[in-house]
Amino acid sequence: MRASPLLRAAAMSSIYDFQVNDAEHKPYDLTQHKGHPLLIYNVASKCGYTKGGYETATALYNKYKDRGFTVLAFPCNQFNGQEPSTEAEVKEFACTRFKADFPIMEKIDVNGDKEHPLYHYLKHAQKGLLGSTSVKWNFTAFLVDKEGHAVHRFSPGAKTEEIEKKLLPLFDDAGAKL
Repeated sequence: MRASPLLRAAAMSSIYDFQVNDAEHKPYDLTQHKGHPLLIYNVASKCGYTKGGYETATALYNKYKDRGFTVLAFPCNQFNGQEPSTEAEVKEFACTRFKADFPIMEKIDVNGDKEHPLYHYLKHAQKGLLGSTSVKWNFTAFLVDKEGHAVHRFSPGAKTEEIEKKLLPLFDDAGAKL
């Protein structure tokens, strides 16, 4: 008997163990980010956190992309139907309105029976408030170190400086002047 995807996810040791797809529904190889930190968001276009979340993600990406850092944005429609758009529409929206040049991924569920195994791993590696393993809202972010381990969870509305404080020590040249 084969183990369920969520049971397999619980046994995984890093994000590199998971299969994800990009906005065009093509496989996206997470191992291309080995050796570099990244930030994984669940995003939505019609949320009160949309402007701030995309602005924070874009600012961080633009500031640190030359050091190998990236952001992966996973559209999700599980919170009040705030992401009804297709992946192509999300990508157009994010790139046009917020100049988001980081990868926009395939739309997924982050909670429930159909949650993506990557999110099962992230949520259990970095639990939320009071040990919760659910994502409470859009623009929850997970910071991943260069070995692919989730090392911090940020609540929606986390500011650039707050994330940056946890991100900077993850670079090989953490002591270098910025």
